[in-house]
Amino acid sequence: MKIHEYQAKEVLARYGMTVPRGRVASTPEEARTIAQELGGRVVVKAQVHAGGRGKAGGIRLADTPEQAEQHARDLIGSRLVTPQAPQGVLVEKVLIEEAISIAQEYYLGITLDRARQRDVVMVSAMGGMDIEQVAEEHPEAIVKVWVEPWQGLMPYQARQALYEAGIAREAVPTATKFLLALFKAYVGSDASLAEINPFVLTQDGQCLAADAKLNIDDNALFRHPEFNEYREESHEDPIEAEAHRRGIQYVRLGGDIGIIGNGAGLVMGTLDEVSRAGGKPANFLDIGGGAKADLVRNALEIVLMDPNVKGVLFNVFGGITRGDEVAKGIIEGIQSLQVKVPIVIRLAGTRAEEGLALLQGTDLIPAVTMQEAARKIVEVTR
Repeated sequence: MKIHEYQAKEVLARYGMTVPRGRVASTPEEARTIAQELGGRVVVKAQVHAGGRGKAGGIRLADTPEQAEQHARDLIGSRLVTPQAPQGVLVEKVLIEEAISIAQEYYLGITLDRARQRDVVMVSAMGGMDIEQVAEEHPEAIVKVWVEPWQGLMPYQARQALYEAGIAREAVPTATKFLLALFKAYVGSDASLAEINPFVLTQDGQCLAADAKLNIDDNALFRHPEFNEYREESHEDPIEAEAHRRGIQYVRLGGDIGIIGNGAGLVMGTLDEVSRAGGKPANFLDIGGGAKADLVRNALEIVLMDPNVKGVLFNVFGGITRGDEVAKGIIEGIQSLQVKVPIVIRLAGTRAEEGLALLQGTDLIPAVTMQEAARKIVEVTR
C-alpha cells in the first residue's frame, strides 16, 4: 500500500524524525488558512502516488497565503502528469508546509534486496533527484549497506555509509540518528520501501526530512490497524479493492486471459506458461489452500469483473484443496454469473477425479498438463 507524503511524515515523526511544520488541505480555503497559521513563505505540494512532482509543477512556492490559496486552486482537481504517471494522476489534496532554506540535499533509503535476501540501506549525497536516474547515470554516488536480519542496522554501519557518501561531517551525527530511526520505521511498519529524498541540512544547521515515501506491505496490514485510515480505495484499482474486501489475493495485469490457481508459485508458473504460449495474462489470483466452493465462485466473479477478459484458465493442484470443492465453485459461478467466455481447467491432486466428474456435461475445456492448459486457453481466446 502506497501512502501519501504527509502520511509518511506522520509515521516518521512518531519514530523521532524531524519534519517541516505543515498540514494537508482539501480545499483552497483550507490551504490559505494553514499558510496564515504557519506564517512566512510556504510550499504547496500535490499529494499523489507518483514521483517527479516538482518537474511536473506539483510543488510550488508561495510568498503569501493568497498565493498559497491560488496554487491550491490550480492543483486540486487537476491531473498531474509525471514520468511515472503519463496518464495523469488526480490531485485531491495538497500539503502546505513551511519553506526551508536548504544548504545541502541528501538521499536516505531502505528497501529489500531480494537477490541477497537482505534489507539494503542506501545513502547518496545527490539528494533531491530521482534516485533511479542517479543509479543509472552515477551508480558510484550511491553507497549501499546490506543489513543482517538478526542484527538490524548498527550505528557504525550508518556512520560509515554517511561518511562514504560524502555527507557533511557536521551533519553526520544527526543523520546517523535519522538513518537508524528510518530503519526502525521501515521494520516497525512492515514497509517494502522507505525513503527520505531529500534529507536536508538547512542554512541554520538543522536536519529535516523534506520529503518522505513509505510503501507498506499489503500482506502485513492486518498487523497495523493504525494504517486503515490511510487506505484510499479511490486511488486503487476498483477490482483489486473489491478482491481485498473479499479476502482474495488478486493483482490486475492488463491482459485478456484470466488466471485462477492455488498457491502463489503455481499461479506465477501459470502466468509464465500462458505468456510462453503467446497469451497475455489479465491477472494474478491465488485462492490459497483449502478453498471452498464459495471462494472459488467469488474468485471467478472477481476475474470476470475485468471487461478485457476473453477467457479463464483454472490451474489447481489439490493438496488440502479438494478438487470437488473447486468444481462445485466453478459450477455455481457459471450458473449465477451467466459466464459467456471459454474456461479451460487443469485439475489434479486431491479428489480431482470427483471434481472432473462433476464438470462433465459442461462447456469447460479440460487439460491434463499446465502446458496443455496454457495452449488451449490461448487458442480459444484468439
